[in-house]
Amino acid sequence: MKKKIVIIDDDRKIRELIKQYLKDQGFDCFAGEDGSELNEILTKKEPDLIVLDLMLPKESGLDICKRLRVNKVSTPIIMLTAKGDEVDRIIGLEMGADDYLPKPFNPRELLARINSIFRRKSFEEAVASSNTPSVLKFDDFEFNIHERTLKKGSKNIELTSGEFSLLKVFIENANQPLSRDQIMQLAKGKELDVFDRSIDVQISRIRKLIEINPNKPQFLKTKWGYGYVFEIKIL
Repeated sequence: MKKKIVIIDDDRKIRELIKQYLKDQGFDCFAGEDGSELNEILTKKEPDLIVLDLMLPKESGLDICKRLRVNKVSTPIIMLTAKGDEVDRIIGLEMGADDYLPKPFNPRELLARINSIFRRKSFEEAVASSNTPSVLKFDDFEFNIHERTLKKGSKNIELTSGEFSLLKVFIENANQPLSRDQIMQLAKGKELDVFDRSIDVQISRIRKLIEINPNKPQFLKTKWGYGYVFEIKIL
């Protein structure tokens, strides 16, 4: 079955170019120019991924991303941003975007990002169907790989697709220091760009979810000059 992708961009030329290119690559594509058209598509379709431009009329891509995550829409989102707008890219990741791509870009790069997300999801689904323990417990938390959930006691903690993948990497490599390059490969299946801040931003988000004091983490610690380590005891 073809993967369904939604492209939201107010530039008709870019929108149609992306749509046609992805259709030629075997995807089922739908396109719109703003948040209201995305809402209409979501009522009729269940997309596997959303390509979302940051600069949109009326409701920005950042606001749309935040709204979708608040409404428990976990569909992976790739944010399209203007070249050099690092602050906006970081905010997009903080709002729950899974990846970003600065404009202008080669459509092959977008395809690579999309395939990376789908490969990661396929791997996670394969692990979920294997004999790997589905529930991992640490401290007061319960991480369910099959259900893609995190709980603290009876409280559900919402995770984006990117946060789930990253936390899964840390739990599966508990107490083992990981470099940022290793983390990027394990979580996203791609090389780390020297200017890529997505790992650091999502680690910051995870700390806010699981740490009592994110500025003094007891679990997800920085290994200065190397990377990060998740210091826990799996129960």
